[in-house]
Amino acid sequence: MADVEDGADVTEKDAGTVLVVDFGAQYAQLIARRVREARVYSEIVPSTTPVADILARRPRAVILSGGPSSVYAEGAPGIDRALFEAGVPVLGMCYGFQLMARALGGTVDNSGAREYGRTLLSVSRPDSTLFEGTPAEQQVWMSHGDACSAAPEGFTVTASTDTVPVAAFEDDERRLYGVQHHPEVMHSTYGQQMLEHFLYRGAGLSPDWTTGSIVAEQVEEIRAQVGGRRAICALSGGVDSAVAAALVQRAIGEQLTCVYVDHGLMRQGETEQVEKDFVAATGVRLRVVDAADRFLAALAGVSDPEEKRKIIGREFIRVFERAQAELVAEAGAVGEDVAFLVQGTLYPDVVESGGGTGAASIKSHHNVGGLPDDLEFELVEPLRKLFKDEVRMVGRELGLPEEIVHRQPFPGPGLGIRIVGEVTRERLDLLRAADAIVREELTGAGLDRQIWQCPVVLLADVRSVGVQGDGRTYGHPVVLRPVSSEDAMTADWSRLPYDLLAKISTRITNEVRDVNRVTLDITSKPPGTIEWE
Repeated sequence: MADVEDGADVTEKDAGTVLVVDFGAQYAQLIARRVREARVYSEIVPSTTPVADILARRPRAVILSGGPSSVYAEGAPGIDRALFEAGVPVLGMCYGFQLMARALGGTVDNSGAREYGRTLLSVSRPDSTLFEGTPAEQQVWMSHGDACSAAPEGFTVTASTDTVPVAAFEDDERRLYGVQHHPEVMHSTYGQQMLEHFLYRGAGLSPDWTTGSIVAEQVEEIRAQVGGRRAICALSGGVDSAVAAALVQRAIGEQLTCVYVDHGLMRQGETEQVEKDFVAATGVRLRVVDAADRFLAALAGVSDPEEKRKIIGREFIRVFERAQAELVAEAGAVGEDVAFLVQGTLYPDVVESGGGTGAASIKSHHNVGGLPDDLEFELVEPLRKLFKDEVRMVGRELGLPEEIVHRQPFPGPGLGIRIVGEVTRERLDLLRAADAIVREELTGAGLDRQIWQCPVVLLADVRSVGVQGDGRTYGHPVVLRPVSSEDAMTADWSRLPYDLLAKISTRITNEVRDVNRVTLDITSKPPGTIEWE
């Protein structure tokens, strides 16, 4: 293996990491997730990262992602051959596979032979490192224009398709492997098994990255960071801030105080859940600020969605600033130092903001509603290396109630952006009632964990003609927006059973006054967003 550069800051965690080199693939995050599902820790690095820097981190293995470019395109991202000569196990996928082939002397043709979507892969070496125990013919997901026609010297061709003569190759001696398809997507039937073969057999890694190890590691890091000082956390009621707070609470106990700002825009029962269930499960010190009247007064007469977001964010900042000032003053009176702010930043936030190194910044749209940059706190972000599903697993490990752990994603501005039109107390009551029915029926049908979320939208500025009780009505329509997703970057509408939709519609129109029509949003993302405003 190449020597680590003098003075390089390499941690034990770095030395156990699988690095995913992102060549602009839409699936780079999914690759990292699949590696973690194999209980091996992984992180994403951009393709612009010098190979010397990659090797300086002493990764246990490297995966080269796919990408939208042709290896022949001017300015297409490349990879230094030194990576393949460093003794580090490498797996190339799609574009990464082609880069490996070219760098090591193989042939990649720009022949116009294309494969997109489901493709039948013929495995010629069923006893190989990657394919042992999988069928000789299997469905995979392809997305490429160029194709490899000759493997580099020293490699064994292990699979092909009707169009591509070299669809996979392996060199066990150098621990270098490549596949033309995308094993990370569910359409590649044996993709996860193949990926695990690379990790366990090719790279010799052990599946020892578990929720228990995550909790133990983070507790140790939090204690080292905070020491004997105090921290505060803006608790939103969502799973991210709840798990972050519970982790910090596990680490420093009463040195943490959580502040929950009740802006009056939460769904039915959620404020009570935070006040009772979360505190009972964690023992955290919680300060609840009832600011509903303040928020409603600020939102009076406002219908523009962006203006509503700005008002809610601004008022949250003011309320939280006041609460944190009171906490700091109280702590100062007894000689304590409140120096840390806990935030539930997740790994996708870090990746999508181009982060991962350097000081973290507070995102204006994130958990705490947009805190000002001049708050003089050091951030504690115990979830910044985790995906959403991993956060939920950590929450269960910490003993949080299932109702909190599996709470569907909910926007910071709350129901304020699920009312199309002015936000009033009466309209909030209508929407809460309709939303509660939807959540109750989804839970009763066992579907609330099978969908990503189901926003319920009140079209407050629209009146719909209806007939109820033999009389003509002019009520509001509501929109159901059930969606399926893995990370909210893309989403598709969930195909809920017709009988369930009918039951939801009947209950809403019967039980929620002034609502006489229920509609279903069947738009994917893109082109539509998950939320309406």
